[in-house]
Amino acid sequence: MRAPSELESMAGTDSAADLQQFVIETRRLVDAALDRILPAETVSPAQVHAAIRWSVFAGGKRFRPLVLLAVGQTFGAAPEVLIDTACALEMIHTYSLIHDDLPSMDNDDLRRGRATCHVRFGEATAILAGDALQTLAFKTVSEDEKLSTAKRVQLISEIATAAATPDGMVAGQARDLEAESRQVNEFELEQIHRLKTGALIIAAARCGAIIADASETELAAVTKYAAQLGLLFQITDDLLDITATAAAIGKTPGKDLRSKKATYPALYGVDTTRKHLAAAHQLACAALEDTHRPAELLRAIADFILERQA
Repeated sequence: MRAPSELESMAGTDSAADLQQFVIETRRLVDAALDRILPAETVSPAQVHAAIRWSVFAGGKRFRPLVLLAVGQTFGAAPEVLIDTACALEMIHTYSLIHDDLPSMDNDDLRRGRATCHVRFGEATAILAGDALQTLAFKTVSEDEKLSTAKRVQLISEIATAAATPDGMVAGQARDLEAESRQVNEFELEQIHRLKTGALIIAAARCGAIIADASETELAAVTKYAAQLGLLFQITDDLLDITATAAAIGKTPGKDLRSKKATYPALYGVDTTRKHLAAAHQLACAALEDTHRPAELLRAIADFILERQA
């Protein structure tokens, strides 16, 4: 009989210390798998591969893989079955950050505490690195022989829908750009956040549940949870942009305000934004009741995002 991994042994716990250890162990597993999957810097074209690794291994939170692994294990899947899809989500996320930082997009020179990809390697190489990460993500899932062919196709569809348009990250980024320097209403703001940030977080949760053969009822509950978790994550980001330092958040603070971005504090002010944050947290935790599984880890993740300072 296979011995439970350290991640699995923590999947039913609920303390902050256990969650912190889960985060550390997830990052270790994901980084090791990404190092295995991604081309080495010595492989031609070396500059593109160096740019990929510069961005992927810049010390990110690995939040989307964390959600996928936590949900998958909540429903009984082993980490080794989940890990490649988790890495694929991280590749998609990192590609989006590389492109989001470009001069034609958000024009940022700091990401995860160091120079953005285009600052370090040039704009053309950064674009190619993002392009490569996007396609490598789908290659990784399609070649994962630990999963059935049918399941691989289902996962690819989930990720593609969440990353693209009209119902995914690209659509959210487009809406975000269109909203600059104009007043948006409550519905428009929530749609930007749900698509730009929330779509990949929902995909991470759903992919974990799909790999674990969750029922349709369980999948629906996880989807509701992740939708609120994504909103929680982005509202916290909006607040940190105006309250945290560059050292704490690893990117340029105050940029949303200077760029006149559509954010919760810009629309509602800080106090009301904190009320929206609390409401999203409450709804995320409430959705977990319908999973009928021990969900302490998933609840702890929502608690952590509510209180995060970086």
